[in-house]
Amino acid sequence: MGQLRRLINILVLTAALNSPIICGYFRVEAFKQILIYCVSLICILLINIFPCRVKNDVFRLRSIMKGRELLLMFSVTFLALVIANGVAGVIFVPANISWWYFGINMAVGVMGSLILLVNGLSRVFLTSQQLGIRWRLLILFFWWVPVVNFILLNKVCRLVRREYEVETGKNQLNNIRSIGSICATKYPLLLVHGVFFRDFRYFSYWGRIPKELKKNGAVFYLGQQQSAASVKDTAAELATRIKEIVEETGCDKINIIAHSKGGLDARYAISCLGMDQFVASLTTISTPHHGCLFADHLLEKTSEKFVNRIAKSYNAALRKLGDQNPDFIAAVTDLTAENCRQINEEAPDKDTVYYKSYGSKLNTWMGGRFPLNLSNILVQPFDGENDGLVSVSSAEWGAQYTVLSPTGKRGISHGDVIDLNRENIDDFDVRELYVGIVKDLKALGF
Repeated sequence: MGQLRRLINILVLTAALNSPIICGYFRVEAFKQILIYCVSLICILLINIFPCRVKNDVFRLRSIMKGRELLLMFSVTFLALVIANGVAGVIFVPANISWWYFGINMAVGVMGSLILLVNGLSRVFLTSQQLGIRWRLLILFFWWVPVVNFILLNKVCRLVRREYEVETGKNQLNNIRSIGSICATKYPLLLVHGVFFRDFRYFSYWGRIPKELKKNGAVFYLGQQQSAASVKDTAAELATRIKEIVEETGCDKINIIAHSKGGLDARYAISCLGMDQFVASLTTISTPHHGCLFADHLLEKTSEKFVNRIAKSYNAALRKLGDQNPDFIAAVTDLTAENCRQINEEAPDKDTVYYKSYGSKLNTWMGGRFPLNLSNILVQPFDGENDGLVSVSSAEWGAQYTVLSPTGKRGISHGDVIDLNRENIDDFDVRELYVGIVKDLKALGF
């Protein structure tokens, strides 16, 4: 960032924001005062516009680091302003400076500091992906509380710095390996979403994963099946989608990567609807292949009237979002242990398809984000170690099974494995996970 430049900017800002007291103490003539104020204003504006130099090709990353620099300068200059006004008020004002200069100095200092703060927060809030709603709200509600605001700003600056380092490293890595197109598989990919979600145009169910795959040469399509329906119904939709892709691209087969219930839908389409002739591989991510005992418990203990009320509200809402015939109850029922056992009997694996699976777990209930952190506690007594919805044992299927569980207290939730929150997690790079999955498929000739 240039420590020397930062030091110079801080000194210039401190002098500019305290220019009224400086002029008053040295009894500067009126014309020279105007000149000093104009120069001070220009310096403040230039520093707000060009707080630092960031060598990065990505505008978003340049913006968050410039915002961070403004916040750092605000913290230092505001403390300097408080000290300067305190010293002036106790020592200089009674003997050397009129209270008029003192009042002007405080007003200029407060306004200038607020400009730095607002400018810095605006840049960071508008461009950072890692702050999330929580930190944004905490800053907005407590920016005026002494000490607390500086603690929050320090946290924001650390989060932004780490985001910059992670994303810069990711871009450099992609630039290095772009020539190799390591994700350019023989067959295109089909990403199949899970239950209660849709493939929206402007909000990716898969977070930053599709862009990462594309940067590395992958060709992919989305499942576009309904958000909630029985396995048989959504499998039929997937079968239609697979045929569309094969016909459109002229490819012989496709590789499917499916999350959650999408894995059950894909398996049924492959085994029972003749899609094995068009599918080279199926990789399932956190799919409840053996069901969820917690789902059995909920359906057994919850009153039918209450379930029907929720189902009616959900189905009505999803029709407005594009589902033609959503069926909340059918979707939940097919996730029970009994129904999954029946699906496994009806849909045995096909020898011509390569099956692979991944599962994950939260190392502590506080590791995941709401509501998966709470559901982790509820699922644990029934299904054991889980990701907030699906147990580690239930996610196992196929020739190779991998459990994702980084060291530390965090763990990986059901949403983390699809980058739902766009969160950079220590010891777990979800984008690299998918790059690795596709890279392996390419190596296998798929």
